[in-house]
Amino acid sequence: MIDSPPLRWLYLDLNSYFASVEQQLDPALRGRPVVVAPVDTDSTSAIAASYEAKAFGIRTGTKIWEARALCRDLVVVPGRHGDYVRFHHKVIAEVARHVPVTMVCSIDEVACQLMDNENSAGAVAALAARIKAGVAANVGTCLTSSIGAAPNRLLAKMAADMQKPDGLTILTADTLHERLSRLKLSDIPGVGRNMERRLAAAGIVTMERLLALSAHEAQLAWGSVWGARMHWLLKGAEIAETRHDQKSIGHSHVLGPDKRSPERARLVTRRLVMKAGTRLRQAGKRAGWLGLMVKSEARREGETRSTRWKGGTKLPQIIDSLSLVAVMEQLWQQMLDAFGAVRLLQVGITLAELTDADAVQGDLLDCAGLVDANTETRRRALSEAMDKVNSRWGRDAVTLGHDLHGATRSGGPRIAFTRIPEILEFDA
Repeated sequence: MIDSPPLRWLYLDLNSYFASVEQQLDPALRGRPVVVAPVDTDSTSAIAASYEAKAFGIRTGTKIWEARALCRDLVVVPGRHGDYVRFHHKVIAEVARHVPVTMVCSIDEVACQLMDNENSAGAVAALAARIKAGVAANVGTCLTSSIGAAPNRLLAKMAADMQKPDGLTILTADTLHERLSRLKLSDIPGVGRNMERRLAAAGIVTMERLLALSAHEAQLAWGSVWGARMHWLLKGAEIAETRHDQKSIGHSHVLGPDKRSPERARLVTRRLVMKAGTRLRQAGKRAGWLGLMVKSEARREGETRSTRWKGGTKLPQIIDSLSLVAVMEQLWQQMLDAFGAVRLLQVGITLAELTDADAVQGDLLDCAGLVDANTETRRRALSEAMDKVNSRWGRDAVTLGHDLHGATRSGGPRIAFTRIPEILEFDA
């Protein structure tokens, strides 16, 4: 089916992105082991580590107290997520100067399709060199990247992972099988521990064995049609990507020591709900479910109660922030009844069961009293008016009542690697 697939994709993966931005912003951090943390406390975990820190065995997810034990000279900096988004847009603009950007895959990854006049190995190497030089000159010398090129986007991403930091890997058709055979199954994006166990149960524990399967055998091993898709992707085929509708919208926040009382944590949670409500309307969706997650500080020795509480409630396809906040307050009271007056470490909210905003027909009357059909239109109009004002004048120009200048501020959105917040989500 595939004789000699040409190079069709270039994939750029920024190296230790958050930590690299911090080193770019502060020259005193360059060449030093740096860890980025959500807040300035040893009880949290690293969300990024510079390569100097990685040399000590520190990785994303390493507890800060453990990281300090591994490296006595470690520098821990609280994340400045607004800066990460701003640098992201600068990098995207620079890449676009050299080749059209086809897909922004995450805050630190971008994919570009290659045309016939730029997809030889030599042309790709020259293009990659120009991109790297342009980022260094126009964005920052600390912003290095690993670039991969291959016949499809999956393989290009895998190629970018093969040489870090500051690498370039080109997977041509004649080297494809040999280079892939050296990898582990976990090097395939999306293959985690559960899938590794599933494949092992089918007798597949090496990449060489996986590559030897037929499409039908791969589908049986995977337990879904994705196995057949993976078979052809690893052969270099271009396969149309399936469209995935957004299934949920969520935000979480690790609380600093000054925000761990239930009342201050509640105000942070209200802000998360407001942000999620804005995203809900921007996506043209309504939410049919709201979930709340709260994590408390560790219990004393001998206590058996959980340190994590989760709850949720069905919604009558809500779109306005006022109703969402009202539902969150009900869940918050349930949490307090279960947890008591404990200090909290983390809060998170999720909106799920999303439907198109205009798909709801008829009366929105909710028998539970969460939304009054007579007020839904006014609440939606008020929420949209707040969105417009905040879009023009900056986040929190208008919000629901609480002290925006005191300790209730959550410090801005946190970045999920697969979603880049809008600049206006950050403080103006």
